[in-house]
Amino acid sequence: MSTRITAVDVHDVRFPTAAAGDGSDAINRGDYSASYVELRTDDGPTGAGFTFTNGRGNEITCAAIEALAHHVRGRTVAEIAAEPVAFWRSLTADVQLRWLGPEKGVIHMAAGALVNAVWDLRAKLAGKPMWRYLAELSTDELVANIDFHHITDALTPDEAAGILDKGLVGAAERLAVLEQDGFPSYTTSVGWLGYPDDKVRALTREAYAQGWRAMKMKVGGPPADDLRRARIIRAEIGPDALLMMDANQVWDVDEAITNMTALAEVDPYWIEEPTHADDILGHARIARAVTASTDGRCRVATGEVAANRVIFKQLLQAEAIGVMQIDACRVAGVNEVLAEILLAAKFGVPVCPHAGGVGLCEYVQHLAIFDYLRVGTSMDGRMVEYVDHLHEHFVDPVRTRGGRYLLPTAPGYSATMRPESIARFRFPDGPVWR
Repeated sequence: MSTRITAVDVHDVRFPTAAAGDGSDAINRGDYSASYVELRTDDGPTGAGFTFTNGRGNEITCAAIEALAHHVRGRTVAEIAAEPVAFWRSLTADVQLRWLGPEKGVIHMAAGALVNAVWDLRAKLAGKPMWRYLAELSTDELVANIDFHHITDALTPDEAAGILDKGLVGAAERLAVLEQDGFPSYTTSVGWLGYPDDKVRALTREAYAQGWRAMKMKVGGPPADDLRRARIIRAEIGPDALLMMDANQVWDVDEAITNMTALAEVDPYWIEEPTHADDILGHARIARAVTASTDGRCRVATGEVAANRVIFKQLLQAEAIGVMQIDACRVAGVNEVLAEILLAAKFGVPVCPHAGGVGLCEYVQHLAIFDYLRVGTSMDGRMVEYVDHLHEHFVDPVRTRGGRYLLPTAPGYSATMRPESIARFRFPDGPVWR
């Protein structure tokens, strides 16, 4: 891997999704966008990575990637792989830019775009899809890629190594299950908050016919509307399918408890982001309340905007979540995600990655498969989110069958966008935006 990164190209790519209500929830209604980065090399493939945004502001994450690019440009892949934590810290602890975080927000997301592009390049050079590349790394190599700073009170390197070593047992058998059946999923495409009732009903019916047995709806509008829409979905999917809910942080703690007490009627499997993403103790109080009001059938889920591994550590230590929703590009890339997956395993909490958006499904399928093969080793309570939007813009799009993800086979992290899509949707000069 003496391949050298010679150039870092950054593209502001935006898709006009707001007009149709796609992706709409209690807080957000945007044009799904990606700050997309390409790592050009002297004698190898191009590494691709991105971070996801909601439209306006995408130019800010692009600028942050440009500001961090000098830490990547000119380096060989071998140099980075030899000292992965030092490389990761060069981005996340830049002596001037870290002040803008620290380790959160625009700077952290920009670091993640670059880190993920490096991992995409590493997997392409190895000729393996990312999930396989990660799963076949030795325990020592995986541990060496994790920055344990600020999390050793919850997970030590030795504990991480023990979990990964244990995950080697039965990995071949678990891979055979994936090759035959795929990985469990749920769909969010049926219940965006901006959809009228008739569309919700039709999309739910269609999704059920296609094999989905777990579906998520957005809540956080007027409580009566939330309950009416939930009843529509429950009536279409019957009592045995799973119905998840997502409030996108719109409620106060007491409001969340009150609203979920009413929504318990339709037997929700989880309530996602019931309050502010940083409110660890608020999530813990809501978790205790929904457990009591549903006889333990509903749990609290969060993580799509959890800023870093330290926030996840606290959520787990406080017993605030029953489902951990890692996001591939909210945090600083694969290295930090490895820490988070291992933290979840240590605390016995299932990981159900957040997806949707632009390319998030493409990313997180690899992470969930790696988790199953080497860390969590179980499908119990595990699902990957699926949204049927924008996959056509990727060279290696996700594939599903009967409500399950099929194994990616192409080398890399499935992050490479089609050049024609970049050209058409590049902001502000692409033809879609003129």
